[in-house]
Amino acid sequence: MNSTTMRRAGLSIAVAAALTGVAACGSGGGEGEGEGKDKDKGSVALSPVAALRTIEDKTDDADSAKIEGKTVMGSKMSMDMTGSMKWSDGITGNMTATLTGGTQARQMEQMGQSKIDYRYLKNGFYANMGDKFAAQAGGGKHWIEYDYATLAEISGAAGDAFKDQMQNSTPNQSVKMLLASGDVKRVGEETVRGTKTTHYSGTVDAADFTGKNTDLDAEQMEELRKQFKQVGLSKQTIDIWVDGDDLLVKKAEKGEMADGEFSQTAYYSDYGTPVSVEKPAASDTMSFKDLMNQQPQA
Repeated sequence: MNSTTMRRAGLSIAVAAALTGVAACGSGGGEGEGEGKDKDKGSVALSPVAALRTIEDKTDDADSAKIEGKTVMGSKMSMDMTGSMKWSDGITGNMTATLTGGTQARQMEQMGQSKIDYRYLKNGFYANMGDKFAAQAGGGKHWIEYDYATLAEISGAAGDAFKDQMQNSTPNQSVKMLLASGDVKRVGEETVRGTKTTHYSGTVDAADFTGKNTDLDAEQMEELRKQFKQVGLSKQTIDIWVDGDDLLVKKAEKGEMADGEFSQTAYYSDYGTPVSVEKPAASDTMSFKDLMNQQPQA
């Protein structure tokens, strides 16, 4: 395994961790007819917004949940994810991502790794790279530390936005996205995994929403727009399914990227579940910055 492969795999793991962690924060994916098209249109139009305000508060107060789902990122990556997250003071939790396809999954296969365990703490996250990495590239260390400050430094405005979201977001991010969309509609009643739910849908400009919900200045916002444009991601459809207690049961996001479709679906259960995260031993951990510095020209 050469340094270039190792570094690319390290970046792949950072992307997967971002998407897995953000699963605790988003929603989207489906379409249908809204309610009240004719003479009651004006009064009924407020109903989805009022409902979403309640859902936003209830989900925020729920504190934690078990999560499972699937993400597809064009031709780069597809993965399944499962675990639990807490959001009372930034995103913390334990998640496992199983890479199932795409170029980044093939990079990980070169390292003998298709399943990655993540631990999220307030200031960063950790990824277990496995025995092959530890033996050949990690100096005997299995874990890579990705602190948000380093990712922001490396990734520019997108990194700053990610840092802010991971330290301040909750699963009701998807509800906020719907409220920001301006065209949210109540699709109807549906059953999700045996639970009766109400389905809401809308479309949002990804860069605009990210900018409004982070502390980016004008220069950073312009850079963020360029980064979104480079990957071809602009509009996203957002769908959520909510139970009788005004808690998210399912979320789905969908958008077009330069190299294919982005989609993410996540299911939430067991709100209030205990979540305990243990920081990996320092003796078994190397920093992402050290990994990147092993071959700066790669």
